[in-house]
Amino acid sequence: MSKEKILNKLSDAVVAGKPDLAKEGAKEALAEKMDALDAINNGLVKGMSIVGDKYAARQVYLPQVLMSAHTMYAGLDILLPAIPKTALASMKKCATAVVEGDVHDIGKNIVKTMLTASGFDVNDLGKDVPIQTIIDTAKNQKLDAIALSTLMTPTMDGMKAAVDGLIENGYRKNVKVCIGGAPTSPAFAKEIGADHRDSNAQDCAAWLKEVF
Repeated sequence: MSKEKILNKLSDAVVAGKPDLAKEGAKEALAEKMDALDAINNGLVKGMSIVGDKYAARQVYLPQVLMSAHTMYAGLDILLPAIPKTALASMKKCATAVVEGDVHDIGKNIVKTMLTASGFDVNDLGKDVPIQTIIDTAKNQKLDAIALSTLMTPTMDGMKAAVDGLIENGYRKNVKVCIGGAPTSPAFAKEIGADHRDSNAQDCAAWLKEVF
């Protein structure tokens, strides 16, 4: 099968939300000795970008985005192990987390997907994440960025605590901090010392691509 056909297959699989097709395309890419990063960026990521644009334009909805994300990760599971370590080392490292006290993680999951699709190496810390875990992970894993989210007003203080903790451990100057979620605002981001308030997942990914 030609390289172009395999890339189109990967992209189409993500857009259609067909994980089995993505796995099939990923295996074909490796069988044809295609560069794994090429297959990811010009196949899976291209498809996810199309879905992201459609979501931003309200042409598709959340369930479809999540299905496409699941499909992209099905292909990534096969292709990521084939990427040379040198190429992985050059990727910017990010973490995503829903702060302690909040278990709403759909927004965070979309941010994780969009960051992965934008070429970041993403460590998803999950939901209801202790603030100290966020602080320690940033320094121990030498992260370039952290994206924090919450949908609840009472847990917004955790975002400030995370920024304060990064200042205290001396790592704040090395990491970009993004925040998002309905109760947050650009003014709140400024107030707590975060770098950016993300209006949505695409905004988060676009801003981080810009600053890096």
